Amino acid sequence: MNFGKIRLVAGREYSIRVKKKSFIFTTILTPILFAALMVIPSVVMLMGGDDEVRKVMVLDHSGIVAPTLTDSELVDYEVLEGVSVDSLKANFAATGAYAIVEISPLDENKDVSVTAYSEKQMNMELKSNIKNSVNSAIEAYKLESYDIENLDKILEDVKSDVRISAYTISDEGDAKKSMVEISMALSYIMSFFIYIFVFMFGNMVMNSVIQEKSNRIVEVIVSSVKPFDLMLGKIFGVAGVAVTQFLIWVVLTVVLVFGFQAIMGPEFFTGGTEQVTQMAGVDAEAIAAAAAAPSGPMADIMGALSQINFPYIIGCFLIYFVLGYLLYAAMFAAVGSAVENEADTQQLTLPISLPLIIGLFIMLHTFEHPESSLSFWASMIPFTSPMVMLARIPFEGAVPTWELLLSIGLLLVTFLAIVYLSGKIYRIGILMYGKKASWKDLWKWIKY
Repeated sequence: MNFGKIRLVAGREYSIRVKKKSFIFTTILTPILFAALMVIPSVVMLMGGDDEVRKVMVLDHSGIVAPTLTDSELVDYEVLEGVSVDSLKANFAATGAYAIVEISPLDENKDVSVTAYSEKQMNMELKSNIKNSVNSAIEAYKLESYDIENLDKILEDVKSDVRISAYTISDEGDAKKSMVEISMALSYIMSFFIYIFVFMFGNMVMNSVIQEKSNRIVEVIVSSVKPFDLMLGKIFGVAGVAVTQFLIWVVLTVVLVFGFQAIMGPEFFTGGTEQVTQMAGVDAEAIAAAAAAPSGPMADIMGALSQINFPYIIGCFLIYFVLGYLLYAAMFAAVGSAVENEADTQQLTLPISLPLIIGLFIMLHTFEHPESSLSFWASMIPFTSPMVMLARIPFEGAVPTWELLLSIGLLLVTFLAIVYLSGKIYRIGILMYGKKASWKDLWKWIKY
């Protein structure tokens, strides 16, 4: 193994790729997309609302619902009597209504059915508004039939909104505020990114090997560089590209989000939240008051975020990202050396991709059960540990130090073993032409 030549090959791979227009384009475009995913929901809520009041004609055969209907910014109800729904449908355009709603008489269970007619498909917001109004009216009618004194006061008294303040206790006995929702979000984001990055950059190594082999450039290169050194150089070079691109993505995304917030004002995202709460029927003033209170929901969120050890989590992400990439890149490089074009890779890449897919499914289980036996063993097995362990790490106390070190150690040892085996395949396959390699051929090359 010649480290000097490995460094030269890695530098060449890195230099070629970071100068490509596709690298520059994706490096700039991806942070814009990430930032857009954070900003657009608030923009849509603030600017995408429909200010038009919908006129809805109501034919109430139950006599229960119509008296309870109240107009809002969304809908203007008009209750009709002595009119058939067929005549209204026949002259729908002349009514000027957005929709006609017919409410059936009460059945034996004191329930009703609702039928709505409109020229255009009714939007979900209006449909939910009508449904909630009818449900509220029927529920109130049923409660009144029990003839319970002071029913309104009783219902008001029994309402409760219990909040759970969760804390984790360290070995020293210190209590730290935690929120499982935040841990689950971090778990999902990191694990999914690992899956995408490992697959994307692993394929990049494979395609690079195939391209050089099909162009016969590799025949010139191996005259001065050993195949094993060439393979490692390619793997490390693309690894440098991956880390560089990832760090640029993080920095640019943060800059874009905070820059947009600075331009629009700190209340921009709050405004979007108020729109969401209004659509959901939640009192925005109550949310704001809770956020201002020391023990409100926003205080819990901020308190939980302040307790997260982000340097530790980011460090673990980089370790598993690099080691996971190196492990799979070595296998992808071996596959690339054994074929002459991308069309021949499908049969050989399926067994490599399968552990990644299995790890992705186990990751979904780990969100809710980070300490289960399945989560533990999948976080130890090197082929699934990059995703599954990162799904466990955000949960405070779920991963003891010895488990983390053991998982990293197994991943590192497996990477070295796979590199050794892939190197044996690479040194033969890179110069093999005219024959479509099978798994039997790869096994023979490993034994040489």
